[in-house]
Amino acid sequence: MNNMKWLELWYKQNCDGYWEHFYGVKIETMDNPGWSVEINFSQMDYELEMDKYEKDEGDDNWIVCSMENGCFKGFGDSLKLDEIIGIFKQNIEKYDSRFNR
Repeated sequence: MNNMKWLELWYKQNCDGYWEHFYGVKIETMDNPGWSVEINFSQMDYELEMDKYEKDEGDDNWIVCSMENGCFKGFGDSLKLDEIIGIFKQNIEKYDSRFNR
């Protein structure tokens, strides 16, 4: 299963009538150009912990992912959206076997 489809299923399984109204998933473009992904874990049954992941090989090849205050944050160049979602997926799978697909 590709990372985007996995994220869609993860999101659907976590929608409980409350979380998705106030927290949820935010995917945006940035002007440098690149991607910004924020996934808020507030009000969830588990807390995700992860080491900061960072790779910088120039303006066209960089990525940074971390957890801050119960929120996964991923940023990367214009070709890193799939990789950002993949890093989130790998860390979720460590904590919740329901999403290990």
